[in-house]
Amino acid sequence: MIEIREGAKKDLPQVLELIKELAEYEKAGDQVETTVQQMGRDGFGPNPIFGLYVAEESSEIIGIAIYYYRYSTWKGKRIYLEDIVVTEEHRGKGIGKLLFEQVINKGKAENCTGMVWQVLDWNKPAINFYKKYYQAYLDAEWINCSIELT
Repeated sequence: MIEIREGAKKDLPQVLELIKELAEYEKAGDQVETTVQQMGRDGFGPNPIFGLYVAEESSEIIGIAIYYYRYSTWKGKRIYLEDIVVTEEHRGKGIGKLLFEQVINKGKAENCTGMVWQVLDWNKPAINFYKKYYQAYLDAEWINCSIELT
């Protein structure tokens, strides 16, 4: 039986393995720099900056959803789905849907005006997954920008 629950600090070694699996899938395995210690500090310290749900089966974490809050000057408080990952062998069993909906419900409970996320333009399975949600809007107009501060 699959259980969706809030992640705990003790889960972080398995969570990081899933993050690395996602990075490999996205052809960016060499770009994962975060550590269990950093995630512990950032997610479970005095001022956590992200939240975490895990999908667990027989004490094994087989999926994760990481989220945080952001503010839109046009829309107000939003929940941002940073990553949703399900192990390759467990994909197609509805686990991603359970995690996705858990984050939606968290956003509703926290009075967010919506949920936002990104998806790579070549990731057709993910795009098709998101298109199943009648309210999902996939915007190809905005360009992502970033600056590394380290």
